[in-house]
Order: sequence, then C-alpha cells, then structure tokens
Amino acid sequence: MGLNPDAVGATSEPFERSWDSKDALLYALGVGAGTLDPTGFELDLTTENSVGVTQRVLPTFTTIVGQGGGAMTSIGEFDPAMLVHGEQAIRLHGEIPTEGTVSITTKVAGMYDKGSAGLVVLESESRHAGSGELAFTNRTALFIRGAGGFGGPRNPEGDAESALAAEPLPSREPDEVVSYATRPDQALLYRLSGDRNPLHSDPTFAKRAGFDRPILHGLCTYGFTGRALVHTVCGSDPARFGAMRARFSKPTMPGDTLTVSVWDIGDSMPGVYRFRTGTQRGETVIDAGLFTLAG
Repeated sequence: MGLNPDAVGATSEPFERSWDSKDALLYALGVGAGTLDPTGFELDLTTENSVGVTQRVLPTFTTIVGQGGGAMTSIGEFDPAMLVHGEQAIRLHGEIPTEGTVSITTKVAGMYDKGSAGLVVLESESRHAGSGELAFTNRTALFIRGAGGFGGPRNPEGDAESALAAEPLPSREPDEVVSYATRPDQALLYRLSGDRNPLHSDPTFAKRAGFDRPILHGLCTYGFTGRALVHTVCGSDPARFGAMRARFSKPTMPGDTLTVSVWDIGDSMPGVYRFRTGTQRGETVIDAGLFTLAG
C-alpha cells in the first residue's frame, strides 16, 4: 500500500456531470441557507417557485458538480480513513445555471512527501456540454496521513496567489463578521449532495480515523464560508463571485457555530479580500482564505 508518484500528470478521460434545480436547492440547505429566516432573503437559494423570486445557485456548488473522474484511481493505494481535506480553490467563469451538464477532466497536478503523510493535488476543469465553454475549475489538496516517505518533493512550487494567501491577515479588525450556527445533523444533510464518506456519518469509521465522533465535511464548512462571502462581499449576488481558496486547519463538528471574518484589501489589490473561519471554541478551522470578485 502506498502512493504512486508516477501518477503526477495523469489526466482522466472526460466525463459528464449533470444537475437540476433540486440538486442546487439541496446543496444550499446542506450549507445552511434558509436557517436564519426560512421565508426571508435566501429564498432565491432555497426555493424554485416563490412569487417574484428567481432561483439562483450558490457558487460553492462547484465543489459538488465540478469534481470527480478517474484520476484518484491512479494515485496509489491508501487507507481512506487517513484522508482529510487539506485545501480547496474554486474559480467561476460565469454564474452557475440552475440546471446543466458539464464535461470534467481531472489531472493529478502534484504529489508531495510530507514525511509522515502524503499530499496529493488534483485540478479539475469543467466545460459546459455542447458549447465547450469553461464553466468553473477546482483545485483540491488531499492530505493522506501515513502515506509519506516515498521520496518526492516536499512542497508545491510557489505562485503569486499562493504567496498572498499565505501572508498574515491584516492586524486591524475585520471589515465584516458573520456567524452561522450549524445543525447537529448538518453532516447527514450535507452528505445527500454526494459526499458519502463515512467519516462524516459512521461513528465506528470516525473512531478508526482518530476522531471521537463523525466530523463535518470540510467542504460543508467551505460552503458556509462561501455563503457568508456571497452576502457580505458580493451583496448577495452570486454573479459577482469570482474565485475562492482556503486551507482547512482544524476539523469542524456538527453543531458548531462558524464565524467568518473578512478583510477588504482592495486598497492594494482591488476586488480582493482575505478571510478566516473560526468556531465558538476559538479554533480557526479555515485559514489562508483569499477571495476575488468576478470581473
């Protein structure tokens, strides 16, 4: 059992992923939309037939409909209980329609030896079926405990965006702060959008992975955070959402209250924001956050 460094560069065959209005609604509920006021300002995310309201899709839905394919089968063998999400980046090239089909290709972009663990980076590109126009991209870093020692490079090569995300947050108070309470059954609701990893539902599996109980999906926390950015930075307009990247630094538990802090750094980089997500325990669960408006 071990990772296969020769898989770097391997690209999956294109495969299609379709969604409809119901899928988008279920995802929105899975990341807390409508919880604060079921008949209020998020009706466009949670209903498709409210009078005078047109349904729209949360941009972080790309993490559901923009990933997959056969690339994972080439990276080698490992214990799935040892896999945790490390980082996630998305970039949109237009607003997501309430129903559609994309053709996805996924590449093994890198594999890094962290000593006691391996880090695998996947890049997925989604194009609208028919037109071939680029819809959105995903970059996913998977941290696999116990899978290091294969002798590869330790860290990815740096780039300007990664360097900016790694910089310390501004020392001043955040410009926006939003808190959302997750539900005790949040993971059970979120998993219905497609991520059936038992780490988030099966107590026995969670204990084998080193947790007292099932943890919340990292991408669910990511979705709560993206929802906060849509409302605070984008004026609740999903079309203004450009790109988002972040690192998962600690697990979130179902029932936690998530507080998203946002800093506008537009004075030096117009349309760019930094963010961080923490819990009621004072733990940072998402850091190195970087958001860019569309434009």
